[in-house]
Amino acid sequence: MPEHTKIAIIGLGYVGLPLAVEFAKKYPVIGFDVKQQRVQELSNGEDLTREVTDEELKQVLTHDKQAVTNDTLPGLYVTHETADIHECNIYIVTVPTPIDKHKTPDLQPLLKASETVGKVLSKGDVVIYESTVYPGATEEDCVPVLEENSGLKFNEGFYVGYSPERINPGDKEHTVATIKKVTSGSTAEIAEEIDNLYKNIIKAGTHRASSIKVAEAAKVIENAQRDLNIAFVNELALLFNKLGIDTLEVLEAAGTKWNFLPFRPGLVGGHCIGVDPYYLTHKAAEIGHHPEIILAGRRLNDSMGFRVAAETVKHMIKKGQKIEGSNILILGITFKENCPDIRNSRVIDVIKEFLSYNCNIEVYDPWADFNEVKEEYGIELIKQKDELESYDAIVAAVAHKEFHLLNLNEHSREDGRTVLYDIKGIFPKESCDSRL
Repeated sequence: MPEHTKIAIIGLGYVGLPLAVEFAKKYPVIGFDVKQQRVQELSNGEDLTREVTDEELKQVLTHDKQAVTNDTLPGLYVTHETADIHECNIYIVTVPTPIDKHKTPDLQPLLKASETVGKVLSKGDVVIYESTVYPGATEEDCVPVLEENSGLKFNEGFYVGYSPERINPGDKEHTVATIKKVTSGSTAEIAEEIDNLYKNIIKAGTHRASSIKVAEAAKVIENAQRDLNIAFVNELALLFNKLGIDTLEVLEAAGTKWNFLPFRPGLVGGHCIGVDPYYLTHKAAEIGHHPEIILAGRRLNDSMGFRVAAETVKHMIKKGQKIEGSNILILGITFKENCPDIRNSRVIDVIKEFLSYNCNIEVYDPWADFNEVKEEYGIELIKQKDELESYDAIVAAVAHKEFHLLNLNEHSREDGRTVLYDIKGIFPKESCDSRL
């Protein structure tokens, strides 16, 4: 590592910003993002993702670019100008790695970030990737882009590392500094230096993997494992519903055994669990291995939104309701509770299925950004709770704390025929027509 470490964080979203703030307490940091609106928001000391508080951000934020580019004082300067990161010598890439409509890994954000970094690389610089990828992507996909754009040779002119992000959006207990960090590097020496770099900010400590591929594989199976466990309890929920058994009561009883894993059924979305298994299965297919268990779990979890809507419609029919033209309220559009992240939210599957029945859909989510939802899904959210009316069916899709306080009687039909489908177990069992 150079004598004076200057870090560039590429991507200032749910992962990059908390990391940048943490590093900025001890190092000069340049936070780079291609979205000018995001940079402006952060420059104003505001984080709409709510991953860091405005106070935490303002404590490290500086508007003096020279303070972090020319000096060695800690602090964070945010920018959308590539030229501003030229003086850095450590580049940490934290951009999203989504899938396309065919459920194939989309590496374009990662390759574009590598291109940007490659154009400013100097001899001896280190590039560390945190984005979730399949084993081999860092060295096979990203390194060639760095070489092409920098004119430098891998492991001679520059070095790379991989340290997978483990951020859990909305979780204020397990933050970046309190989660053990897996690290790796392209040479033994660089691996040690990268490990030491993270040790300076990660209170929980680090685990140095033997290779970049091992670290990549470790990350991608973390979420694949969770996906399979949730798929198992989702299948149980479907079975128990047919048997007339309450799934949550079964899980509560089974959970009295010390080694029973406390997974709950639900919609599986977000930028990790609903995406990462496809990175692993893509690589498996590439080398001629057909993954059976992983894809089976994905298929079941991807079907849950349609199943919820269909089950709700059945209950509406049983209560003598006309489905076409019915008014349905969806509580929540984010991919998880108490978090504004709408990326890959599977609530949209529920909504689309209801729309196929020509139902009228209203969505209320006090955490989601109105404009972001409109841009991503074409849905106009109800902005205030007092705008809620009465509905033929209500689907509680996300367990936001605000929903626990709702009096659903105020939003139900006077004849008592409103159907309540509680995906997340928010409301008392006796008030629900069905729940997972």
